[in-house]
Amino acid sequence: MSQTSVGKSIPRFDAHDKVSGEAHYPQDLATPGMLTARLLLAGRPRAIIRSINTAHARSLPGVAAVFTAADVPHNLSGQIIADCPVLCSDLVHHAGDKMALVVAESDAIATRALELIEVDYEDTPAVTDPEKALDADAPLVNPAWGSNLISELHIQRGDVEAGFARADVIVESEYSTGAQDHAFLAPEAGLAYIDEQGRVTVETAGQWAHDDQRQIADALQLPPDQVRVIYRAIGGAFGGREDISVQIVLALAAWKLRRPVHMVWSRTESMLAHHKRHPVRYKARLGATRDGKLTAASVEVLADGGAYISTSMPVLSNAVLFACGPYEIPNTSLHGRVVYTNNIPCGAMRGFGALQGNLCAEMQMNKLADALGMDPVELRARNLITQDGRLPNGSPLPNGAQGALLTLQKTAEESGWTHTAAGWQAPPPTVQQGRKARGLGFAAGWKNDGLGGGTPDMSETVIELHGDRQIEKARLHFAGADVGQGAQSAMLQVASDALRLPIEQIELIGTDTAFCPSAGTASGSRMTMMAGNAILLAVADALRSWHNEERPAVGRGHYDAPTTTPPDRLTPELQTHYSLGYTAGCAEVEVDLDTGAVKLLSFTSTLDAGKAVNPQQVEGQAHGGLAQAFGWALMEKFVQEDGLVKTPDFTTYLLPTVQDVPKDMRIFLVETPDEHGPYGARGIGELPMLAAAPAILAAIHNATGAWVNHVPARAEDVWQAMHGFETTDKHK
Repeated sequence: MSQTSVGKSIPRFDAHDKVSGEAHYPQDLATPGMLTARLLLAGRPRAIIRSINTAHARSLPGVAAVFTAADVPHNLSGQIIADCPVLCSDLVHHAGDKMALVVAESDAIATRALELIEVDYEDTPAVTDPEKALDADAPLVNPAWGSNLISELHIQRGDVEAGFARADVIVESEYSTGAQDHAFLAPEAGLAYIDEQGRVTVETAGQWAHDDQRQIADALQLPPDQVRVIYRAIGGAFGGREDISVQIVLALAAWKLRRPVHMVWSRTESMLAHHKRHPVRYKARLGATRDGKLTAASVEVLADGGAYISTSMPVLSNAVLFACGPYEIPNTSLHGRVVYTNNIPCGAMRGFGALQGNLCAEMQMNKLADALGMDPVELRARNLITQDGRLPNGSPLPNGAQGALLTLQKTAEESGWTHTAAGWQAPPPTVQQGRKARGLGFAAGWKNDGLGGGTPDMSETVIELHGDRQIEKARLHFAGADVGQGAQSAMLQVASDALRLPIEQIELIGTDTAFCPSAGTASGSRMTMMAGNAILLAVADALRSWHNEERPAVGRGHYDAPTTTPPDRLTPELQTHYSLGYTAGCAEVEVDLDTGAVKLLSFTSTLDAGKAVNPQQVEGQAHGGLAQAFGWALMEKFVQEDGLVKTPDFTTYLLPTVQDVPKDMRIFLVETPDEHGPYGARGIGELPMLAAAPAILAAIHNATGAWVNHVPARAEDVWQAMHGFETTDKHK
């Protein structure tokens, strides 16, 4: 029987509720007797806390409680390392640190009570520059860690000096990327209460309900089964909901007061208190022979981790490992560091370090092509990684490397390149119109699917089959967070095909730790692959029970990802990543030569989805990811001065609108089945972003002759580059 769901653009099951307004987001929740909670934020980057006086706030009529660090049984949280206080007690580490929690009968009373809290701060010099953070006399951001160096990574392959000695051309450049806010539409919010079984229950939005449950239980020192986490509709995430926001403080208030407590952050609170994309600085060298064969690459990486560790360690790994691009380079030397500062913490965001690394790699390739007088697509084609190739650390590639060539070819052809006996040739340049010049820019990209890098990864699900002689209905218990990517709909499609049951006959039991096992995090482009495999195993288990006459038949699926190894501790029998995705993109821009203003005219993107479970959803992911990448490339500048945020809202932090996204957006899919993916599928949530910024910067150069070596490349940056105010490039 042929597949009935996978590969088809079936409408999302939650589409009607979301467009009609019937879907409940955490900020919409209300229940009788509900209290309102507000947080007092530090508003300063670094200080000693001498005292916190809450007496006046507590005495305000209508205030139910004011909580401080002394009320939290275990006052630390964190995804990987628990270094983030739930409420600060002795030190302020960044301007968005949480000082106290007010719970009151109304938001107006809670807001007034915040003003009555008296905190005696002793402000101390802040550490805000990642290079200065490494100075021997730099103050320690987190004294308990003992150093401002969070993590360091060395990767060496071959003989780099010999490789550069063989090079006829060497390009040497420095690049920097800025912080970026996730800018999801729905602010952090939630409702906490004690459920009918006495469990502390938090209804909220996040990316991994079971990890939220773990961190809440740890902070309150409760058994995990006494904590319940339910996800309501999630208004975007992009990595920004991986770290704890409202969950622990809401649980604390409901647990202490035995009343329901609701909280909604303002946009300014969100901008101050949730993590950002890591700013990263690169110093890179790339060498090649005269005929364009790469001989060596060296890269120095320095990332700003901000005030808490969050996911800085694996982000650094990606920022280093993917800094050479999807090319075969026989000799590589990569060194990366990520450090503490008193800036807003940095953590997971779509692209997860590979985005920054890919910018460095593709800028180097475009500059090398320019130095060689070679077409940028042709240079890539001559060095593109193949199945026998290796990652920069020597790790063998997972199957599917042909996706690198297929995405490059498709994007080049659709963007006007032709392939001749002499190689790839770009289309003729556009004639300049007055004081506006047009240019084309090309870039490729790759990134891991799944966590990899030595991190264990698993997913679980349960499925029930109901009926008499035939299966009449199935019930899928799936805890994966649907953050807008359509994961729940895609998993229903996988279950439908596995059961050969119409999708309308499958009921989804969504994210609720009381009824669903852990599906793992909705990050790392992992959910389709990991949860899809768990569903296939659960279906097989349920069908065995069904054939044994069990009614209802219950199947459990537990899928463990293939074992991987850290990038700097490679063993001969293991890989750093078990799945990689590939992409390529081409940008066309128009630059105002008088002002430097850049208008994006078109963008072509090709993605290797392995097997698109729902092609329309994949295309939607691509459009969204590209819009986010355009913002990172051209306009989103998160400004901090001496640790203070100067862009605390969407008036000062500029986001792309429909006017900034080109009408001509062309998305193409190629499908090279992934051996580990359900029906060959792999995740593509992060892939669309990878090629956009370097392609845009290359297009600006094609139009103006100037290289901009950082993002965002705003009008003033382009103008300065055109007039020679920015240059960190050296060519042999």
